[in-house]
Amino acid sequence: MSIRIPRTLGAGLLAVAVFATGCTTLDPYTREERTARATTGAAIGAGVGAVVGLVSGSDAVERRQRALIGAGVGALAGGAIGAYMDRQEAELRRQLEGTGVSVTRMGDNITLNMDGNVTFDTNSAAIKAEFFEVLNSVALVVNRFDQTVIEVAGHTDSTGPREFNMTLSQRRADSVAQYLGAQQVNRQRLLTIGLGPDYPVADNATVEGRALNRRVEITLVPVTAG
Repeated sequence: MSIRIPRTLGAGLLAVAVFATGCTTLDPYTREERTARATTGAAIGAGVGAVVGLVSGSDAVERRQRALIGAGVGALAGGAIGAYMDRQEAELRRQLEGTGVSVTRMGDNITLNMDGNVTFDTNSAAIKAEFFEVLNSVALVVNRFDQTVIEVAGHTDSTGPREFNMTLSQRRADSVAQYLGAQQVNRQRLLTIGLGPDYPVADNATVEGRALNRRVEITLVPVTAG
């Protein structure tokens, strides 16, 4: 079955094709903009992972967009799309500054990259209590900006059996989505996908690289009429 890429992702795909030109990332530790090669690689990884999740399966982003519009969530159009996502990005950066969560903008999509070592214990899908406050901040912003579809994607490193990693990544994505739902985020907006080890952002041959690859990404995509 062929898969058609939603028009809303065109800018993101273009950014990936040109090595993430124009994307911006806030360093979660120094709180400064980063343009180093390592940051660009992470942005590319995040964007590719988001594209895969958003266009695959029977519950793709376009279906969620139609459902939200049918439920009365207004669709964004034209220049309003970028302006809306600009405001949301600024608020996310403010709320998440210093938390260890990076904010990456690619086209009209925003991806939050959450280190799995901070969010979960090893081989566990139970969210650590100390991470609740961060997710509460995310919920606060996305509830204020409700004209987006929210994809939660789980990723792992390449160690261990592939089947285990795929299942673990899905369970972790589900845990984050369930927590957001409990914070009054409209569940119609939420999509989850487990991508296992397939979309690394760093070298799995190193301890540091594997730590970066064990992550959860939340990607926000504007609701448009198509």
